[in-house]
Amino acid sequence: MELVESDKSLAGILRPFKKFMVQSGIMDTDQVVFYGCPGTCTPFVELLCYAARDLPFTYVFVPRLDEEKAKIVREVPHVGMQVTADGPEPLDPKVVVIMGGLAMPNEPVSAEMVQGVIGGYDAKVVGICFMDMFNRAGWPDTIDFDLMINAQIDPVDVYKKA
Repeated sequence: MELVESDKSLAGILRPFKKFMVQSGIMDTDQVVFYGCPGTCTPFVELLCYAARDLPFTYVFVPRLDEEKAKIVREVPHVGMQVTADGPEPLDPKVVVIMGGLAMPNEPVSAEMVQGVIGGYDAKVVGICFMDMFNRAGWPDTIDFDLMINAQIDPVDVYKKA
């Protein structure tokens, strides 16, 4: 893959994601399906959906690779985008977003497992990770990402009253 831009902060993740979504060529009401770890990836999925909330797509979160547990992500007034209790019918993504938490060593998910799930869809593939997790895990050798966003969280400074 070719490095096309470099930025900082949360906007450095959200803006390129929204730009890709605008330029993706998918149609109104098409599904954008996020695959990620429950709890840790979910807030980032909600932020990404919030960045693209004005686009007319249906956003779905799948915990790990369990599509039977897929949930719709909707805007909640005065709160933001939130995973709901509602499941989509049927699941038919035009963009799949793989969250880097799945590539963490303690997760029971492999790149081959992800490819097995998403390989049946005619969809663009986006990867969003932190600390170069996809490359460190070798996932680009198996998954053909159309876009990969890699953010750094370094350093993390913690202050405490003395």
